[in-house]
Amino acid sequence: MQQDLIGGEGFVRNSWYVAGRTEDIGRELKPMTLLGEKVVLFRGEDGEPIALEDACPHRKLPLSKGTIEGSTVVCGYHGLTFDCSGSCVAAPTQEDAVPKRARVHSYPVEDRWGFLWIWMGDPEKADKSDIIDIPNFDNPTWGKTARGAMSMACNYLYITDNLLDPSHVAWVHLTSFAGAGTDNRPLSMDDNDDGVVIWRWIAAEPAPPYYAKMLEFGDCCDRKQHYECRLPSTAINMSIYAPPGEGGPEKPLSPNAFVNISYNFITPVDEERSLYFWFQHRNMHAGDTAMDKHMFEGAVMAFTEDKDVLEEVQTGMANRKTPYLNLGLDMGAMRFRRKVAQKLASEQPG
Repeated sequence: MQQDLIGGEGFVRNSWYVAGRTEDIGRELKPMTLLGEKVVLFRGEDGEPIALEDACPHRKLPLSKGTIEGSTVVCGYHGLTFDCSGSCVAAPTQEDAVPKRARVHSYPVEDRWGFLWIWMGDPEKADKSDIIDIPNFDNPTWGKTARGAMSMACNYLYITDNLLDPSHVAWVHLTSFAGAGTDNRPLSMDDNDDGVVIWRWIAAEPAPPYYAKMLEFGDCCDRKQHYECRLPSTAINMSIYAPPGEGGPEKPLSPNAFVNISYNFITPVDEERSLYFWFQHRNMHAGDTAMDKHMFEGAVMAFTEDKDVLEEVQTGMANRKTPYLNLGLDMGAMRFRRKVAQKLASEQPG
């Protein structure tokens, strides 16, 4: 059997992942599987996020089957009670002898940018400053869409493959992101310590349908596709549109340019399922709720098209009878997968 694509076994754990949108986690126990681990999330009495191993150490009943009391969770089998650190603070059946070994794993969590982030590795290595920075997030002149969320029945690396592939838009996103030059113009790659960027400029061509009505200078434009993935699974897709003659790799950003940045956060559920979160951030038209709605609905449509393709890719690759092959357009995806494999190796003991 042909070897699977590199980087596909296991998960990078010493990293921040998005567990949900901030409002998705409340005062109810929410069971989730993240990176193959069973986790229960909820908020304490002051609204603080809490994430614990979803298994009581007694007989492994999921804690998500229990109840919340204040900022603790009570097991629904015999009442063992755990605080936000995972320590057992009460054992009703033996009040004077709380078992010292009754402890569950606690995961560091942090609310940031409208998402709840969780650290799935060694808690001692969790540094909140490592959560991605989003420039201009609070800049009132920048517009933002709603935050989206969907599940995909595929390995997370098929999603990063897709998000490092500007060419697929010419076939998958005919009514949204496709446009002249997206099928065959040469691609460039930048390689850095924590990721890969695939990019190209397309000069003096019509804008794709998704963007055409947003451009104040008309339909014809210079366009940059910037597709970036950062370890282990954050993608930043930036589209720049400038009047003809004002864009290009050797020119500074035009003051007339429309810039839209799509922040995409992918969290593995297990080897065959993933969670996908995103929002879009643009450098103009702040407060334009109609544009917000248009952009969000367009992104949902496009990402649903991606989902349909990638779920079939997952099935096809898992059940292949003949070898797969790589194309030139896969250079960024394969470079990123090698970086994931190196990161995975660095986390192994010894």
